[in-house]
Amino acid sequence: MTDTNAINVSTLFDLSGKTALVTGGSRGIGKMIAEGFLQAGATVYISSRKASVSDAVAAELSSLGTCHSLPADVADDADRARLVDALAQQIDQLDILVNNAGAAWGAPYDEFPEGGFRKVLELNVTALFFLTRDLTPLLTITASADDPARVINIGSMDGLHVPTVLQTGTFPYSASKAAVHHLTRTLAIELAPRHITVNAVAPGFFESKMTEASLANFQDQIERNCPLGRIGRPEEMAGVAIYLASRAGAYTNGTVIPVDGGTSLA
Repeated sequence: MTDTNAINVSTLFDLSGKTALVTGGSRGIGKMIAEGFLQAGATVYISSRKASVSDAVAAELSSLGTCHSLPADVADDADRARLVDALAQQIDQLDILVNNAGAAWGAPYDEFPEGGFRKVLELNVTALFFLTRDLTPLLTITASADDPARVINIGSMDGLHVPTVLQTGTFPYSASKAAVHHLTRTLAIELAPRHITVNAVAPGFFESKMTEASLANFQDQIERNCPLGRIGRPEEMAGVAIYLASRAGAYTNGTVIPVDGGTSLA
């Protein structure tokens, strides 16, 4: 007689047979997650705005497993619809969606451009919602109570506290990431009956294109503000994403997990 409650650690974080889409997957946190998924056995589709970059990174990551490029600007309605259609033509079901594509904009309060504010909210919040909604049919195909499909939204520690270290106003970024966290909770309730879990990761500072200038100018201060005294490492971002996507995270739903060394508490 099989004990359904037995713990099998050897397969707890295994993603073999799973298919994932990672937006913004050609660099930074998205690439870290894509690498982790591939090494855990998943087939991974990465998407980013620049086709040449997306294609090159997918070719690079193919040394780790099966990785495909689907370039798209998810903030553009038509391009997002094209991405959904292209994915549906290539796969029978989607097991994991990582909403990582995002933008930031910093400017003084009195000079902050309206266009920049709208751009950040459009990509970080609006596009995330509609891509998730439009991919829900693919996510539900093989999802079950014991093995739900997963949506992982990438928020930020700046959505958990008021950022001050950069000494530049990032008003729409922090507001958009707080919105991502709350939207995650709302979607978790909405999609649970369809056997889809929705969780968010709130990263601190990791090396990426978005943080390049900040780390160049403020890394010492950033590390002093972190209780652990350092920035994050790629394996630490990959690890939390693998947990949420794997059997280990099947009963985790509606959470926002900070991966910031405790910075948002300091």
